[in-house]
This record gives sequence, C-alpha cells and structure tokens, in this order.
Amino acid sequence: MEIGPREIVTPFRPIPLEIPEGMSQNEFFNSTENLKDLVHNNGLLVNDENLLLYRKALGHSTTFDCSIIYNSSQSILNPLGRPVRRTQVPDAVKRVWNRMNQLVIGYMLEQYPDPEAHLVLAGEASLDATWSLSAPGVPSIRMLHNHFIVFPMDDLRVATLADADNPNLTDGGQHSLFQAHMRDVYRRFLSKALDLRILKTAHTDESRVALTGYPEGLPCWEIAGGVEALEQVRFWREYDALLQGFLDFYRTFFSQVSTRNAPMLPDVSFPEQVDSELLFDNDFLRTAKMVRDRCIRDPAYANSIRWEPAFKQLIFRNESGRLFVTISQNSIGNAITELLGVVVRRVPDADAYATVEDRLLEQLLEVRARLIENDLGQGLATDRWGAH
Repeated sequence: MEIGPREIVTPFRPIPLEIPEGMSQNEFFNSTENLKDLVHNNGLLVNDENLLLYRKALGHSTTFDCSIIYNSSQSILNPLGRPVRRTQVPDAVKRVWNRMNQLVIGYMLEQYPDPEAHLVLAGEASLDATWSLSAPGVPSIRMLHNHFIVFPMDDLRVATLADADNPNLTDGGQHSLFQAHMRDVYRRFLSKALDLRILKTAHTDESRVALTGYPEGLPCWEIAGGVEALEQVRFWREYDALLQGFLDFYRTFFSQVSTRNAPMLPDVSFPEQVDSELLFDNDFLRTAKMVRDRCIRDPAYANSIRWEPAFKQLIFRNESGRLFVTISQNSIGNAITELLGVVVRRVPDADAYATVEDRLLEQLLEVRARLIENDLGQGLATDRWGAH
C-alpha cells in the first residue's frame, strides 16, 4: 500500500444560520450570536470555569468528534482580546480543563483500543489574534479549544491520496521555516530548556503514522507510561513546558526578524537558554536576517508573517499503540488533522450524516456522563438531547 497523506470525505448537516449582509463567515463565526447557537444547538456540558463541551457541527469525523472550548464570548466581547493559548488560561481553569482532557482521551482509548483499527488524536489550536478576522487561515472560532477525534484506519486505507503539495501539509516538512533552516538549534534549545521526565524524545520513524508518513519533520515526544500518565499532574506540567519552550523560540525569533539585535524579551520562560542557545547562535540569527531582508523587499511575504505565536499541539496514538506529543509552528494554517497527514473534505449531506448521528451522539453523551460524575460540569439540553 502506498504511503502518503489521505483525503477523506466527511458529511455534515448544513447549519441553518443566516450571516448578516456585509459580514464574512469568519467575522460572523466569532460573534456572540454564533456562540449562542453553538451552545443551544450543539452544547453538551458547561461548567463554572466557562469550559464548554460541544458536538462539532462541521466535524472532522463521524466516528468520534467533539471539542472543549474556553468560551469567553460573553465576558470578552472583543474577539482579539480573548485567550488563544494555554499560557493565557487561569491556573484554576487549566486544572479543570486538563482533567476534562484526561477523561475524554481516556474514553476514546477505552472505546477504540486497537491502534491498527483506529487513529486517535486530541489537540489544541492557537488562534492567532494578530490577523484580521477575515484573513484566510484564521480559524472559525477565535477562542482556545481542543479537538477530540477518532478516524477508522480502514477508511484512511481506502481514502484517496491527498495532494502532497497542499500547503497545509507542508507546515512541518521541508517548506517549514523552522525545519528548513533551524532544525538543529530548535531541537537543541528544547532539549536544554525543558526538564522532561514523562515525555521522552522519540525518533521520527517511531512516532509517525505509518500509513500517512506524518508528522513530517516535527519533533515528537513519547508519553512514558501511556494513558495512565495523563492522570498525573506532572504530565500536564510537561505538556505546558513544551508549549512554553516553543513560545520562547517563536517569539524570540520573530523579535529578531522585526528588529536587528533586539534585546531579550522580558517575559520569556527560559531566559538562560534563550540567551545562550538562541541569541548567540549564528544559524538562528542568520535565518532571522534572511527573513527580515525578504520582508523589507517583498510586501506580500511580509503580510503573510504571523508575528505572534501560532501553533498546533497534539496528543496522538499511531499504529504502534504508543502515545506521542508533537507541536507545529502553524505558519501556514494547517488543520489539526493534517499534522498526521489526514485532510478532511467536508460536504453538506444531511442524509449521510443522519445514518451515523445516533451512534456519534451515544458516545458523546457517555463522555458527558463521565464528566458530570467527576464534578466537571452540568449537562446542557438541546432539541436533540436532554440535560441528563
């Protein structure tokens, strides 16, 4: 069987929302009106921390697919002012959010125990607040949210091979700025900055999904201890540390792109390593000069730069049955599934969706019951399901 990224087709029920004249889809999707619709028509559970579990109306998979969003739409009306990454979430909220993540991931692995039969992933997206709401690549809901997805491997095996030149598939490969020019310094910086005990650096051949060959070029870490490790607060601290190290690298790099010989940023998490491993590294600073020079002479390129950190962070299980973590510099805007070589083409087809909806909802309601049992929220009622 040929190895390569797959494109699958996922049906959805068309959403009966009217977008006001003069608004783009992304602008409307970030409005409080759309978030109210999300709660009322797809909400499953909410808690006092404003964490909302909901069914994905425009889903990635019809096997298992849901999200948890940190819903700040009612308390922060400015979409550009909402938290968009884990480091901006209050500790009390993050503790509850991590427990919710652990329980949902545990449920997926329990329901789909065979790694050769199902690809399991859970990841979060940084929603870059530096782009305009209507810019291409800006996610549809500008608030931090997690994805929980299961794909049948049989569906992926028979799926059409995706175009390997799709720009969303090249983010972590040879076209990536980090991987093409700073691969060694990036990995060296992370290894020296982070005190990891549960997360172990994994070789590319071990961590990639054998069927697709992805993640392509991205550093990966194996979760020692498997799913049980997710029950330890230490794991989630290390998961945060990966993000903090990534943010230090990203922000420091683009500060040097923006301003030659810029001083160290005042709020980095690992100042000693930033100073010794980045600000005194010739490859790092040479690449910053290359990007800065191109920005000066190429306005289209300069306009494409995401000056603030944008990333996708992912926990996944490949065919080996082991769990891994990876993080991508989301410079292009790839979807969460595309980090693993799965391109989702959504098509409106209410009849096809109806054939799988009951089984999908049965699982989502089981997850909700498990969260309620563990004091992680209260059920929401919609026209399709009750609150209990």
